[in-house]
Amino acid sequence: MKVLVIGGGGREHAIVWALGRSSHVTEVVCAPGNAGIAQSAGVKGRPVRCVAVDVGDLRAMVRLVEAERPALTVVGPELPLSLGLVDELMQRGFRVFGPTQAAARLETSKSFAKQFMQRHEIPTAAHAVCTTLDEVRQELPRFSVPVVVKADGLAAGKGVVICQTHLQAEQAAAQMFSGVLLGAEETFVVIEEFLDGEEVSFFALCDGKHAVALAAAQDHKRIGEGDTGPNTGGMGAYTGDGLLSAEMQRWLLKNVAQRVVDEMAMEGTPFHGILFCGIMMVPPPRNRPDGVTQPMVLEFNTRFGDPETQAILVRLETDILDLFEAAIDGTADRLRIRMRPGASVCVIAASGGYPGKYVSGLPISGMDTILDPDTVVFHSGTAAKNGAIVTAGGRVLGVTAVSSGAESGSALQDSLGKAYAALDGIKFEGLQYRRDIGWRALRDGM
Repeated sequence: MKVLVIGGGGREHAIVWALGRSSHVTEVVCAPGNAGIAQSAGVKGRPVRCVAVDVGDLRAMVRLVEAERPALTVVGPELPLSLGLVDELMQRGFRVFGPTQAAARLETSKSFAKQFMQRHEIPTAAHAVCTTLDEVRQELPRFSVPVVVKADGLAAGKGVVICQTHLQAEQAAAQMFSGVLLGAEETFVVIEEFLDGEEVSFFALCDGKHAVALAAAQDHKRIGEGDTGPNTGGMGAYTGDGLLSAEMQRWLLKNVAQRVVDEMAMEGTPFHGILFCGIMMVPPPRNRPDGVTQPMVLEFNTRFGDPETQAILVRLETDILDLFEAAIDGTADRLRIRMRPGASVCVIAASGGYPGKYVSGLPISGMDTILDPDTVVFHSGTAAKNGAIVTAGGRVLGVTAVSSGAESGSALQDSLGKAYAALDGIKFEGLQYRRDIGWRALRDGM
């Protein structure tokens, strides 16, 4: 069957790579794709065809699907979901993997997500949804500092500000309402209690009725080692058998993912696709060392994460097409998702200056020297120029490696060694990457 993947980043490259391993897929098209996707082996040696499209142009994407007529369309990024691409394609009779515009509000509107969690007693931080700066001023005294200020809509990772004083919080909210901070005026701003602990990303496959655990991963958002410096889209991620206990996975599946699916269905907006649950594992208070860690939901995403997807899919042994089909057909509960034992890691090679200003168009070398079959270089921001591959984004490559092992800690160390060995051979001007991906797991002996 022919599959069309919408998107052009590292997440989409990993999805294309996984589709190339499917026994049911005969052709893969990616729109718009990138230089690495265009060079992918594709299915049985048949190259992946990349087609130019603006993922912010709903009509253009619909026309593309109507022209290509794939048996399945997979929507990768959040922007097409927010525009209602899934709805438009379903109305035209196309099979499509991803949530509807209404269901995607779990990601596209932080105020909706917080109010949804409050309605249905899903554990999350205390919050207030404000529509004016006066409301922000009225609500702030209820929150101790630091306090978190969040823009309501999609903000490409720039819509969350951790403020050390109430004055900073008021200023951040004012910049969100005015459009100074994000380039567009916000209608809602969320004030939220600051939670301290360790973050984990929990992914569930959902079919409108059932939620099935896929995997857990840990992302590294800060640009600097030791989790310092400004936030980014993600500088690396790892996943492994020991990241979450079986008991904790069952708890998150029952009390978060399945509850979301149940309540979204009850509210008339059934959720199909990948539910990404951003969890903060909040430790017990210091005066209660005998207490238990409390998982709290920070946010939902309604699609695969990036760079978590790269690390997860190199461990996925189940045919990825089976996941997509089950989510559409309502049969996720019959699916047995198999993951390769061990651990995997994705390390992002970023442009110099990222997440601030950076230069694009710089030639990349060394990728053809990587021969380890357990190491894959996924392209996040690349382009082809005069026969060469050049940088074309802040996050350029996702160097991903997987390792099996009886001990998850040794498997993680082995996969890290493979990824960093590959990075040593990759060159472009200004290249930067974190050398401490997985440091918490190694510290704790995962």
